[in-house]
Amino acid sequence: MAVEQLATSFDFNAAQLGAGLAALGVFGGGIGIGIATKGVLDAVARQPEIKGEAFKNFIIGAGLAEATSIYALFIALLLVFAK
Repeated sequence: MAVEQLATSFDFNAAQLGAGLAALGVFGGGIGIGIATKGVLDAVARQPEIKGEAFKNFIIGAGLAEATSIYALFIALLLVFAK
């Protein structure tokens, strides 16, 4: 019985550690969106006439960066609440 408790405890701790590591992926999306925003603002400041095209491309890129954060958060939540 002690071996089963130890194995269950190890599985729980490993899942918690994995969830913490997966949650670090959320920071990547935030950093990516911040860098993309800086790039768009710099581009529009230099050439105001490209505002519409730059904004459209920024929205697509921000959506892709945010998707990776959402995937990482989803994996972390799955690991935390897995039985």
